Amino acid sequence: MAKECNSTTCDKSSCEGCSQKNKPQDLRAAANALSAVKHVVGIVSGKGGVGKSFVTASLANRMAAKGMRVGILDADITGPSIPKMYGLTGAAQADDNGIYPMETENGIKVISINLMLPTEDTPVIWRGPILANMVKQFWTDVVWGPLDYLFVDMPPGTGDVPLTVFQSLPVDGIVIVSSPQDLVRMIVKKAYNMAEMMKIPVLGIVENYSYVKCPDCGKEIKVFGESHIDEIAEELKVPVLGKMPVEAQFAEKADQGLFHQVTNIYLEGAENYLPA
Repeated sequence: MAKECNSTTCDKSSCEGCSQKNKPQDLRAAANALSAVKHVVGIVSGKGGVGKSFVTASLANRMAAKGMRVGILDADITGPSIPKMYGLTGAAQADDNGIYPMETENGIKVISINLMLPTEDTPVIWRGPILANMVKQFWTDVVWGPLDYLFVDMPPGTGDVPLTVFQSLPVDGIVIVSSPQDLVRMIVKKAYNMAEMMKIPVLGIVENYSYVKCPDCGKEIKVFGESHIDEIAEELKVPVLGKMPVEAQFAEKADQGLFHQVTNIYLEGAENYLPA
């Protein structure tokens, strides 16, 4: 029978066989007292420039259109783009209860470092631990209220911020975003392996920049080469949630701050893989 740990008398020898010895430490932070978030979904990638923010906002729009209460936590502190996509400007309000997210035209609650800086082009020159702590505060200090889904737009890679999100927030699963290049297999596997090590389910993979449609003949042109996403997904035993082409009208809506008007048809059915 395993011995119970006594913190006042515990030493190396007495801890042999202790029932607490191999118990994983729970590092999750408590949400703001006025928040009630049902599901947290991270949008990740092993490299930058593959469209994580685009996928985050697309999934958020789809769920909001279904009548769900949705929020976006912009965890990409040094490269935030969510507020610009939705035309959100100014400073987020705060009181004794915490910080209040801004709301998009289609009812999505958003918090981002860009809603706390003097101007949207003010650079954030912080070291990793400070960045990670800021993201943690977006969970502990922000008054999200009742939400069905909180989508977390992650920075690229497997550094301090993704680690903090995985450890501090009750993440139900992640969506990996990739592109068609050959090196994607390695990059997707890095994101997948990090999630597996942190015991976070991988809900599926989305491929961006899959092709460009010729405006004259409609032919699909594989600008970045042939897709390998199906074979990668089969190898990792995860579903492909969508293959998105380069779509100029979507990019224009994002640039104009009108992304709330976008319904991303290339992610049709992706919501079925989100936690219910």
